[in-house]
Amino acid sequence: MQVRALRGRVVTPDHIIDDGVVVLSGSHIAWVGPADQAARAGFADAVEQAQSAPEGGYLLPGLVDVHCHGGGGESFPNAETAEQAMVSVLEHRRFGTTSLVASCVTAAPDVLRARTRVLAELCEDGELAGIHFEGPFVSVERCGAQDPTYIIDPDAALTRELIELGGGHVVTMTIAPEKPGITGDDGVNAALIEGGALPSFGHTDSEAAPVRAALADAAARIAERLEVGKPVRAPRSTATHLFNGMRPMHHRTPGPVPEFLAAAQRGECVLEMIGDGVHLSPAIVLDMFETLGRDNVVLVTDAMAAAGMADGDYVLGSQPVTVADGVARLTEGGAIAGGTAHLIDVVRTTWQGGVDLVDAVYAASVQGAQILGDSSVGALRAGLWADVVVTDAELRPVTVLRRGEAVEPAA
Repeated sequence: MQVRALRGRVVTPDHIIDDGVVVLSGSHIAWVGPADQAARAGFADAVEQAQSAPEGGYLLPGLVDVHCHGGGGESFPNAETAEQAMVSVLEHRRFGTTSLVASCVTAAPDVLRARTRVLAELCEDGELAGIHFEGPFVSVERCGAQDPTYIIDPDAALTRELIELGGGHVVTMTIAPEKPGITGDDGVNAALIEGGALPSFGHTDSEAAPVRAALADAAARIAERLEVGKPVRAPRSTATHLFNGMRPMHHRTPGPVPEFLAAAQRGECVLEMIGDGVHLSPAIVLDMFETLGRDNVVLVTDAMAAAGMADGDYVLGSQPVTVADGVARLTEGGAIAGGTAHLIDVVRTTWQGGVDLVDAVYAASVQGAQILGDSSVGALRAGLWADVVVTDAELRPVTVLRRGEAVEPAA
């Protein structure tokens, strides 16, 4: 088994080792620690030949994005073949996202079935970490870039069918909590949780009460399964891109946002944030880290086909999208239509906005792994997969390893 080492400023879940080493044995991490302790751990030879990060550079864990629609000119909602979908997977992988959840958008049921078959195959092959359905059970009023033509009322039977087609790889589904058929034993919450997925509440125009009820229903169902030893994807539901695609908070009509914040504080919900500087001000991202703590937020990209690409015309599902100055908007109507950043860009923007780098990386790695329910990724820790991102001092990736193998850069 080949043993080799990487050296630099190592970002662990808890702190930065200023002169640290990550030792790899084949496809797994063998040891992580200060360089001056490597010899005592039995890795002196590996450290002598270690690949060093650029001056001031970092070693990060492979990042985990649980909400991504595409990149590199292709998108998961439009991918009819595995080859098309892999264009997006590789685009983000080259920039350090070694575990990626493919997000669909609202579409006709037959389209969702077809996309699920393609994406589930890539999950089985280990190329994708899971599947996320953004819709079709969302709010027309807060649909954002979702096509209202295909928005339908919650359907537990369709939910169960998609989960079955997903072969155990469905991670989350975005649902509007105010719609009928979300709660109760025959509701979508129950279908998701029993099927090994999580409700992700969002694209909602709801008042406070339905949000609280849906969150409570999900939390109770998860707790009940945990109590009797039945499997769950993760112990908490999520909220789809906090603040975006939902009724804004007002002190007389509070809407969903305060309910999500309270649920996070109760330990019942993890809140997605698209910290790319476009969807959210870095100031509000910093506020959420300081108010809620890193354990209650997860950084995502919501990236679409234009991630890594030039400005121009694209599509997201059935919707034409125009990208100008790096911002994707619906060609008609102008709603923001997903992101164009890679997750490392989101981490950098969040860090530059005042969030501690350890916490920003945690929210883009450990937290996503916890939502996946996958303890083999998300941190630089002995025994985990050798997913490592070597960056320069400005967090620009210079080398990406996945399962110990170097990811080929773009041609």
